[in-house]
Amino acid sequence: MSPADTALGVRNREQRDSEVRRAARALLREPLLLADGPTADEFRLVRQHARDLREWFDRNTGWALHVDAEVARLRKSPGSTADPTHPAREAGGARSAFTRRRYVLFCLALAVLERSEAQIALGRLASQIVLEAAEPSLARTGIAFTLEERGERTDLVAVVRLLVRTGLLVRVAGDEEDYVRATGDVLYDVRRRVLAGLLSGRVGPSMATAGDLDGRLSELTSDPALAAMDSDDLRNRALRHLLTRRLLDDPVLYHDTLTEAETAYLTSQRAAITRRITELTGLVPEVRREGIAMVDPEDDLTDVRMPEKGTHGHVTLLLAEHLAGQAGPVAVAALEARVRELAGEYGKYWAKTARDPGAEGELVARAVEKLEALALAATGTDPATGERTVAPLPALARYAVGTPVMAADEGPRQRNRRRRRQAG
Repeated sequence: MSPADTALGVRNREQRDSEVRRAARALLREPLLLADGPTADEFRLVRQHARDLREWFDRNTGWALHVDAEVARLRKSPGSTADPTHPAREAGGARSAFTRRRYVLFCLALAVLERSEAQIALGRLASQIVLEAAEPSLARTGIAFTLEERGERTDLVAVVRLLVRTGLLVRVAGDEEDYVRATGDVLYDVRRRVLAGLLSGRVGPSMATAGDLDGRLSELTSDPALAAMDSDDLRNRALRHLLTRRLLDDPVLYHDTLTEAETAYLTSQRAAITRRITELTGLVPEVRREGIAMVDPEDDLTDVRMPEKGTHGHVTLLLAEHLAGQAGPVAVAALEARVRELAGEYGKYWAKTARDPGAEGELVARAVEKLEALALAATGTDPATGERTVAPLPALARYAVGTPVMAADEGPRQRNRRRRRQAG
């Protein structure tokens, strides 16, 4: 084999590895990709390398990858079902988080669309949802919909716009705002291939029989093939799946959130697990005493960014710095007082509404929501006063601001000590 042939083989392997990485990152960013529209290029890569991707996800996460001529769907299930910090959000500028009502409407809309024709009007969808909501078992939960009030129609429109963003519905004519104002209707095409692949559970929702929510979530997300856990190989496979899912999905995997078995497996297999993730995705492990974070050098595999431009981004960064210097939980009221102080110093750079009296409540709420989503802080309640509190988590230490130390003023021993402290 000539040197030219060897070089060509190396280039081909590098190009293939690059394409697999791009395809994997596309699926992690958007687990449902369509063959047309803005995800067409990513879909083509996923379809081209579907075999390699399917094998990797099946072995390391237990996630199934389905690819056909129209849709690529990575059926993800979370490493933890107890994390409420990444809710579905309304498509568009508002990006408001889904409420319980919206989640119920989302499920009812899917049930209606499953039996609908190839096209459906928003008004028709709404009337069918009202009928579904009147079913006695749902009515007994206290959830009711008439969709006569503007707020209920707004919730339905948020659900529909999310379905449009996923590609399940394609807008043919009309505008949702006209429906909210009760002055018009909207017509959609229904894409059944997308609808068929939208649910990602290992079992159908009707097969979940547990009497409580946690039990039903466990049934929906667990792998029946591993449920018996009758061998060491199956137990280790389940542990590998859970830990890899959390490292891919969670901003930080803290050791104190793991069971004894999970901690033991991660301790022995950490290098292998993180290496496989890095090879597939390009994420880089940052290992600290408290846990592991898979850092993204390209910064596009997250739904929450920090730092961020604008007033809310600046306030969040300032509060992160403040919390990083605290030894324990801080009352929300104290954070609001801190924002009022910061407004005097930085208010001229903020939006005018952020300087209004009482604006600190929303500023703190949005900042804390982001810090929680990034696993940088945790909310709680002071048992003595009943006040809501915010406690810094270890990863927040990177936002602490210390006294600058000039290298010229240090000897080699002091410099090495400082570097060890900074390395954790």
